[in-house]
Amino acid sequence: MKVLVLNGVNLGRLGTRQPEVYGATTHAQLAEHLVETGQGLGLDVEVRQTDSEAKMVGWLHEAAANDWAVVINPAAWSHYSYAIADAVVQVETVVEVHISNVHAREEWRHRLVISPYVLGTIMGLGLGGYDLALAHLASRQ
Repeated sequence: MKVLVLNGVNLGRLGTRQPEVYGATTHAQLAEHLVETGQGLGLDVEVRQTDSEAKMVGWLHEAAANDWAVVINPAAWSHYSYAIADAVVQVETVVEVHISNVHAREEWRHRLVISPYVLGTIMGLGLGGYDLALAHLASRQ
């Protein structure tokens, strides 16, 4: 099973951006870990990150066209991007991940416009949420 792990805006700054919230692991380290974890689960994992909403939508279209599963952390786009939500709807299998518990943070983060269109949402478990998402997708093979 091919799985795209798609990380949104500001997640390329993992390791330096608010380490008290997001941890000290860099995006490159996370990507390497997820590819290795995926291999161990029998998944072909590719990790991508962008600060461009248009690029994210394009990647979701690519996943839909190729029938790839997606693990997505839309980051701030989670709260307002109907364009990404519309693209997510087109992908058959999507798991949403949030590193922090968005419901324990600022009130504006409580609204999630993408969550209604995904298989499930994992939040508040740090980077381990990605591992859980991959394990769940592997169990569906």
